[in-house]
Parts: sequence; C-alpha cells; structure tokens
Amino acid sequence: MTEQPTGQTIKELPAREPVRFVDTSLRDGNQSLWGATGLTTGMVEAVGPDLALIGLEAIDFTSSTNLLMGSKTHHEDPWERISRMHAVAGGTPLSAITTGMRFMSWDRASETVMRLSLRLMAKHGLARLQIADPMNDFAAVRTIARWAKEEGITNVVAATTFTESPIHTDDTYVQAAREFSSDPNIDAIYLKDPGGLLSFERVGHLVPALRDAVVGKPLELHSHCTTGEAPQVYMLAAQFGVDVLHTGIGALANGTAQPEMLSVMDNLDALGIPYQADRAAVERAAATIGRIAAAQKLPPGQIMPFDLAPHAHQVPGGMMGTLKRQLKELKIEDDLPAVIAETGAVRAELGYPIMVTPFSQFVGSQALMNVLAAKSGQERYARIPDEVVRFVLGHFGTPVGEIDPMIREKVHALPRAKELLMDPAHDRPLEDLRADQQQKLGRNVEDEELLLRLVMAPDLLDSVRAAGPAPAWDGTGAKAGATGPVQSLGDVIRAVNALPNWRSLHLRRGNEQVRLQRRDDAGARRAAGGSK
Repeated sequence: MTEQPTGQTIKELPAREPVRFVDTSLRDGNQSLWGATGLTTGMVEAVGPDLALIGLEAIDFTSSTNLLMGSKTHHEDPWERISRMHAVAGGTPLSAITTGMRFMSWDRASETVMRLSLRLMAKHGLARLQIADPMNDFAAVRTIARWAKEEGITNVVAATTFTESPIHTDDTYVQAAREFSSDPNIDAIYLKDPGGLLSFERVGHLVPALRDAVVGKPLELHSHCTTGEAPQVYMLAAQFGVDVLHTGIGALANGTAQPEMLSVMDNLDALGIPYQADRAAVERAAATIGRIAAAQKLPPGQIMPFDLAPHAHQVPGGMMGTLKRQLKELKIEDDLPAVIAETGAVRAELGYPIMVTPFSQFVGSQALMNVLAAKSGQERYARIPDEVVRFVLGHFGTPVGEIDPMIREKVHALPRAKELLMDPAHDRPLEDLRADQQQKLGRNVEDEELLLRLVMAPDLLDSVRAAGPAPAWDGTGAKAGATGPVQSLGDVIRAVNALPNWRSLHLRRGNEQVRLQRRDDAGARRAAGGSK
C-alpha cells in the first residue's frame, strides 16, 4: 500500500465500526440541484417511507431557506411539511440546519425569535439540529446548542466549517472541534465543506487531527461534488475514522450536491469498510426520487469532472442552484461565468467570509449587482444591498479578515448605513410581539402563525394560509385542484400554479368576474435598477 499524507498506511488503520449515513436529498440535494424549489410537501412525504427503512443516522430535511422557498413557490405551510414528514419517517431523526442567528429572514434574529423557531421545529417533529456558524464563532455555536436543548431538540451537531483563504488554517478547524467536543450540549461534530473544496491530500492531514480532537463523540463529514473530488475524499475520510457520511440518493445526488449513496456503498465494499444501510431501501428511495424528477422535468445531478475553478470562486453547491435560478428569472443566464468570477473578487474584498448561508448569498448578491452595474456603464459597488451594509457594519459579528478600506469607506458614506447604525435589532419578550400582532389582526395568534408573521411578508403568509393543506403527490406531477372544480381561494391558487407560463387569466363565477394580469417581475426589477 502507498503511504497516506499522514504517514499511515491503509493496512495499518484499525478495524472500525460500520459507517453510518445522513441522507441529504430532500434538503441539500433539492437546494443544490433544484434551487430549493423542486420538492413539495406531498413529494417529500412520498419519499419518507423509503428513507425510513434505510437505517439512516438522520434525514437532513430542512432549513429556514428550504421552508421559505416551499412557502414562496408552492404556498405551503412549513409546519405542515415538517409534521407530515415526521409522520412517515418511521422514527428516523429529521434534521434542520441553521447558520446562526437567523430564521427565514436575512436579518439577524433576536434570541426570542431563535428560541421560538427551535421550539416549534421540535414540536412538529425535528429532533436534530446542525449548527454551522458562518464565522466559526465558537461562543455563538455553543449558545445556540444550549438554546436548542432547552427548547426540545434532542440531538445537536456542531460544524467546523471548511474554507480556503489566506486566514483560515487547519488549526482553526481542529480548535473548533476540540471546543465543541467538550460541550455537553453538543452530541456530534461535523466537518462541513459547503464549497466541495476538500482535496484528497488535505483530508489526509485534517481528518486524523479532527479525529484526535473529537473525543467520545461521532465525527461526521459533509461535502459537495462541485470539484469532482468528494467521492474520493469520502473514502479516505472513512479510512481515517469518520463515523458518518452525508450522501444523496438518485437524482438528488452528485452535481453540486453530495456523493450518491449507492456509489459510496459500493466503494466502501471495495475497501472492505463496513456500513449500516439497507441497499434495497436505498434503491426504492432512488426510484421514487427518479419518478419525482421525471414528473417535474427536473434534471438529475450528474457526475462532475475534476475542476479546480471552485477553489477560486468558492460558490457553494446550494448557492449555485439558487444563482442559476435567479439568473434565469432575470433572463441573463449567459452572465453566470461573469457573476462567478466577480464573486471571488467580492469575497476577497469583504475579508474572505466563509461561503455559507447567509454570507454566500450576501457575496453573490453583491457580485450580481456589480455585473449588472458594469453592463449599464456604472462602477462596481454602485449599488450595495442592505445585507452587505450590515455585514460591513458588524451586525453579523466581527469579520475574520480585513475588509477592503475602499469598500468600508463606500458603505459608511451611504445614508442607508447611518439608518442601519441607528436601528439595531432589539430583543423583545414573546408576549409583547404577540400582543402587537393580535392588535393588528384583532384576534388571538398561535405561536406558529406568530413566528411566520415575524419573518415573512404578510401577503406571502396570507397566500399560504389561503391555500390550505398541501396536496399529496399522485406520482404524475399533477396538483390537486388543477383539473377539478375550483371551489375556494385555495383551489384558485393551486390551479393558477399548475398553469405554465400564463400571462393573463379571466375568472368568472356567476355574475362576478376577475381579470388577472401577470407582471414581468424580472423586467420591472431591471427597469427599477434593482436585483431582488
């Protein structure tokens, strides 16, 4: 056997317990490959019974972005989606991921809002929380871990989030793992690689060091296939003692998502490494996901060629799917290479933030604005979104790297910066927030509705409530109410959603008529000079 980078050889490695798996198809796969819009509540509910029989460590099921896009795209209630999946998951823990002090909104959330979101996720069936702080802030991770346990989450997994930059080193990741390993509120630690940047050589040094630092707790690995190296990286990590691998299934694996589970199992077999999973159940889940992809005409993830470009721009898998969708909506898909190149430049100018939600979206939004500015003859940073202003002002913590003085000067000169400096987020008691909403609505407001009203636009929440329960998936891609009689506002919303590319509608009921004209939102935004 050839020697590994650490000086150990494969045959010298000790016997190990079976590798376990977290399935990422419904959350990260959907976000990385289908822009977080591809799956409905009925679809995830249809896959659930197959996943329940695999023997998974957990199902990486949702995030605040995932829940918000379900509401925006399908007018679905997020609490209903969690509850219905929990009912069919057969005791397999459902997991959510949070990247710090936010829930659905890009704004920094207060402790009251964060605690309420954790409490409601636990109430509706989420047992596991993955915490990936975008600044690798040890204290922030430990605080959210404690809140999660106090609010009913039973299993907390803390991430040491990997990136490449002049200021991030392996010592940073190992120190984080050691800190988290000693925290009684943290049950496992995972190496999170959102950009798919881990190389075979880097893993040979980093994973053994992490394995030594994590004492008495599972060590997990989450990467993406963006550079083409993740399948090999997973094998070496398993040889060096990683307990749990995050994988996707069928059409919701590969591409910019995670390695495909059946392929990983085959490779583990080839290396003689045991694993815990029912192959037949994985195959059934892959078949169900394949039918969903075909019915929705959504592309399956493809095996990626070896590509070093992501090491320069570091656009993570989840963001790549979203970015492609946004550019398509703006009808500027051909500008993707320019936006990606600009993303790398913006990241350096903002002090090398780790490209994970929400910072990856901040960097990507600014890069898109810079590209649009150049197309209209303006200078870079001619427009700066509020999220970037808040980042530079320190609302999300102290950046690890040095922000370009020119950018800092531009931000501080903005009138909007002065407004945001004078308007810090205040943490108000839950009952005060409830009283405000009840006064506006003139009725009692339960916790589930209260939280959504605090983080959602009112018209979006109203459309979700009007739509009623999400339809079950019938295996064809048809939506309930699309071909049957329209008898309620919810039926109208579902029927309109099922119509492709409509521009105007004429609805008649008795002597009452309503005419709807769809506005070209992308064109309107371009005319207004905006990008959101």
